Amino acid sequence: MTGKLILVSHHLCPYVQRAAISLTEKGVPFERITIDLANKPAWFKAISPLGKVPLLRVRQNGEETAIFESAVILEFLEETETNPLHPADPLARARHRAWIEFGSAILNGIGRFYSASCEAAFRAESEGLSAMFDRLESELADRNAPGSWFAGERFSLVDAVYGPIFRYFDVFDRIGDFGILDEKPLVRAWRKALSERQSVRDAVASDYPPRLHAFLLAKRSHLSELILRNDPANSLPLARSA
Repeated sequence: MTGKLILVSHHLCPYVQRAAISLTEKGVPFERITIDLANKPAWFKAISPLGKVPLLRVRQNGEETAIFESAVILEFLEETETNPLHPADPLARARHRAWIEFGSAILNGIGRFYSASCEAAFRAESEGLSAMFDRLESELADRNAPGSWFAGERFSLVDAVYGPIFRYFDVFDRIGDFGILDEKPLVRAWRKALSERQSVRDAVASDYPPRLHAFLLAKRSHLSELILRNDPANSLPLARSA
């Protein structure tokens, strides 16, 4: 399509990263605007019914349309831009969409994990996440296709979704060994391949790790306590909500 695309973002949002990865993989030029979700601009509240990011502002023929919700943005880009990231076969495409939804469920589990207020809840969420990645390990084992990506040799939207998921673990691993990805060689290999993909790397700014670390520390959760135990010099800074 012709027109200007503006991706309204937040520094930590994994759903924003999905859209940025998709746009980059498709070779589509776009502008990125980062906002403070704790102090949302009036213009953003006026065009975002849910008050969430990502938001894609599409300027075309002198008019602007705002598209919200990451899944809708991804499908819009598939329908309007070249270099499709979904498979052409309808059954394979449906399967990919299902595993994208599973990725959203994992993100919810990650949110519960880093927000758990006590050790018992933290351990339960850790075990729940491990079980979800066990399912993913089984799916990767059954795919019967060589290559580094979810579908084998071809990078897809599923990969764009899981790149931001694994990025959390880059920071978690610096806090402690929680064993969530242990004994999952296919998942771990996929994580490594995604971490080396340029579009995945460029989906966040270079200060993402310290920003996420500060956010986790400020949660005042069990994970926050573990951070403080590992480094008592840490103080609880003001961190913006993800």
